[in-house]
Amino acid sequence: MSRIGRKPVAIPGNVKVALSGQKISVTGPKGTLSVNVHPEVKVQFVDAEKVVKFDIDKTKMDDRFARALWGANRALVQNAVNGVVSGYEKVMQVVGTGWTAQLQGKNLKLVCGLANPIIMPIPDGLTVTVDKAVGDTTPVKVVGIDRQLVGQFAAAMRQKRKPEPYNGKGIKYSTETIKKKQGKQFGA
Repeated sequence: MSRIGRKPVAIPGNVKVALSGQKISVTGPKGTLSVNVHPEVKVQFVDAEKVVKFDIDKTKMDDRFARALWGANRALVQNAVNGVVSGYEKVMQVVGTGWTAQLQGKNLKLVCGLANPIIMPIPDGLTVTVDKAVGDTTPVKVVGIDRQLVGQFAAAMRQKRKPEPYNGKGIKYSTETIKKKQGKQFGA
């Protein structure tokens, strides 16, 4: 059995859930998200207990794929509930002398040691803010209600210039630690 799939998703008082077939719409103070649940996973909303319960067919209990879907779909709905209540945030750091990040309308402009600046369009549903640079580090906050969208944009941003271990330059998560390497030794 899936330990995660067995747990029901508790719905807070300020959140409304609408279930139509295999589609769950979650509406809260920050917005609305919808999750399409896989057909092998059975979903039911118990209004008296204010929970969403998930189950799979008893004949599929030995199937690893079905059990994985059970837990994964439950986690997606839990993430949607958390997103419409409190939202998600990733803080990125652009580290390097002269390296900056700026907002230009609905685009994020990254100047990070290349011949031309990198322009990243900001998807709908995300709010990106650039704080004042501290030293050679520019913090960039990515905020939204969809966990996947926030994480995907942050990962795409990091992919543009990954942090390198010799000088410590690059675009990294604020929680990430870069182990510095020594480099070559000259002279004796």
